[in-house]
Amino acid sequence: MKTPLGHLGYCTNIHAGESWADHFAALQQAIPELKKRLSPDAPFGIGLRLSNEASEELEQPENLIAFQHWLSENNCYVFTMNGFPFGGFHDTVVKDQVHAPDWTTEARVEYTKRLFRILSVLLPVDELGNAIQGGVSTSPLSYRYWFEWEQPAARDYIYSLATQNVLEVVAELIRLHQQTDRLMHLDLEPEPDGVIETADEFITWFTDYLLPMGIEQISDQFGLTDEEAEATICEHVRLCYDVCHFAVGYERPAEVLDKLKAYGLRVGKIQISAALKAEFPTDPTEREQVKKAFEQFNEPTYLHQVVTRTQSAGLLRYPDLPDALAALDDNHAEWRAHFHVPLFVADYGVLQSTQNDILEVLKLQADRRFTNQLEVETYTWGVLPDDLKKELVDSIEREIQWVVEQIE
Repeated sequence: MKTPLGHLGYCTNIHAGESWADHFAALQQAIPELKKRLSPDAPFGIGLRLSNEASEELEQPENLIAFQHWLSENNCYVFTMNGFPFGGFHDTVVKDQVHAPDWTTEARVEYTKRLFRILSVLLPVDELGNAIQGGVSTSPLSYRYWFEWEQPAARDYIYSLATQNVLEVVAELIRLHQQTDRLMHLDLEPEPDGVIETADEFITWFTDYLLPMGIEQISDQFGLTDEEAEATICEHVRLCYDVCHFAVGYERPAEVLDKLKAYGLRVGKIQISAALKAEFPTDPTEREQVKKAFEQFNEPTYLHQVVTRTQSAGLLRYPDLPDALAALDDNHAEWRAHFHVPLFVADYGVLQSTQNDILEVLKLQADRRFTNQLEVETYTWGVLPDDLKKELVDSIEREIQWVVEQIE
């Protein structure tokens, strides 16, 4: 839906179903009711998530036309897509395989290009008849624990290979822009333990790999000057600001945006999401209570990376919650855990959410308007502790309504 801060929708990775038929059935069941409750008199925005299998099926003309008709009949529109999870995302162990296949593979390239071809057809026009911009968020190139990441030669090889594949998608985006007048961008999503996990690493990759490699290739391929090629790359490759991910890494929103602006880099969309956090008291009994509270969120489906702030204000990183639980000692002052908890809940007993980071990001968006796309991304309803599980449509409604209230 259109809000004063941009287009707002929710990511449909919340719905199970890896085939297009199953996923479309889930959309048909949930979205008309959500629209009636949240946006009865205005178009309702959707952040579409498609598995590789579903994308192949939806690109078939008969399926794509049918979906367009359904969107029109229900006064809904797609303005962004989630291209991070390639395969199964529900009812299976996902963990680090959410990154597979990664950006070193042709499979990731073809999947992403397919998503953009679909999005170029689905993007609506605004009241002036101009097509709105659209983005596809994606993996931060790969998962660093799959490689000998401390070896400079290994890092250089992965960065170079992945960047070359990203540039293949950039070339496709330039062609699609020329052919369809749809301006679309690939939005890399930094995540703890990704090859790119911080704002600084995104900037380093962009300036040390993407621009040097891209300017040479794009200028030759499309007859552009170096300056035009650089501007084109910055137009088509942006950062996906997942609020949960940056909060887990203790990165302050204003500082991230200031860094990006200093290098002329842009945010493609905000994924509105919340992480878990807690400070550890000095009393041993109270520390044990915090540990037991985190244990309630130790489930086997998704990665729940933990970043620890130590007593000396340093940061320690653990690839999953069990690793952090096993390593807890008196040096741990605070934990932040990657677990997309409900946005509208600030406190979970002795644990809290990083809801304040969302409020800060929304205020910065109101002040700076650094993107026009906002996507609610809470996908963990099925694996939450039992006392937090609610009916799915009601939960999505509460999420979006909470965001609307903050915007207003």
